[in-house]
Amino acid sequence: MSDIRKQLGLRPIVNVSGTMTALGASIVVPDAIAAASAVMPQWVEINDLHRKASAAIAKACGAEAGFVTASASAGITLALAGAMTGADLAKVEQLPDATGMKDEVVVMMGHLTGYGASVEQAIRLAGAKVVAVGNVTDARGYQLAGRITERTAAALYVVSHHTVQYGQIPLDEFARIAHSKGVPVVADLASECDLKGFIAAGADVAIYSAHKFLGGLTAGIVAGRKDLVRATFLQNSGIGRGMKVGKESVVAAIAALEAWANRDHAGIRKTERGYLEMWAQRFAKFPGVDPRIVADPTGNPIDRLELHVDPALARITAWDLADALAAGDPPVIVRDHEAELGFFQLDPCNLHPGEEMVVAARMEAELEAARGRNTPSGRTHAQRKAARFERLLKWPD
Repeated sequence: MSDIRKQLGLRPIVNVSGTMTALGASIVVPDAIAAASAVMPQWVEINDLHRKASAAIAKACGAEAGFVTASASAGITLALAGAMTGADLAKVEQLPDATGMKDEVVVMMGHLTGYGASVEQAIRLAGAKVVAVGNVTDARGYQLAGRITERTAAALYVVSHHTVQYGQIPLDEFARIAHSKGVPVVADLASECDLKGFIAAGADVAIYSAHKFLGGLTAGIVAGRKDLVRATFLQNSGIGRGMKVGKESVVAAIAALEAWANRDHAGIRKTERGYLEMWAQRFAKFPGVDPRIVADPTGNPIDRLELHVDPALARITAWDLADALAAGDPPVIVRDHEAELGFFQLDPCNLHPGEEMVVAARMEAELEAARGRNTPSGRTHAQRKAARFERLLKWPD
């Protein structure tokens, strides 16, 4: 397989972090590549193409209709905008000025997280106001009911490893309360594998990434109630114009959904489990390293290897080990958003064949190098985080 990264002067990274936008999201499936390549030289009537995509999304997601937009984040903004405007094109053109419209969106405080940008900003881009429910680690049904007023346009529910994973209102109860007040539920499910369960549980609109687990080109998939999806689509005449998606991404989303339905999920999981067990066996030999196979926190059928690092014994902190892996040759990028707690994870779902051995060899090399040190690095996680922000602010240098 040719590697265009070398031609561009980019590092040939090995991704054991997961379907992360910052790393390119996923390996695009051959079906999506073929479909995108086939349509790119051709003219199509975009709205008719969107009709075909709507039917494909509805079938895959158990929904009445579907729509493809620029990303899952765009899907949040446009679905909420649709809940505010309905099919009224005058209101569509008025946004983000929401004067005279229902303009409040209720969302649990524990769901007001970030995914590279903030959920709150995705709401505000529609011209809506955020109404937080409960406390960060404790939200209750009566609090949700009490925050819904005549100004409430929609209720937003977020499923993500970034959210607080306890003390939140379950989706079915959240939807029941919102529906009792006549309020639709929009669910952000960007990285979720279950295409039908959330609508079945009560979501009126379900939003997925087309380019993460599905392996399509960059896009967002909006599925749900026909009137709400239609109102989301109509935002293309308003704020959605800046979030439009090309023909290649629409046909790739259709192809990716069809490929997902035919994928050997059980076989893939079995292969990935073998990687995890091999890694756990090899890394457990090192002092201060405790490998544990853990399930995905949001219920995706995915396991990862969680590597707990005791710096006193391993002679390296979890975050310094993650950075050493990323700086080496080849660079190995781990799932390190919780590294300050003393562990990171290895996600096997984006590996090319043979890369599992590369990961094993690189990890062992870094752990062996650390054993030769008298003491671990004195760099704190706060210092590491500050250095990352400094590097970001210097872009493109």
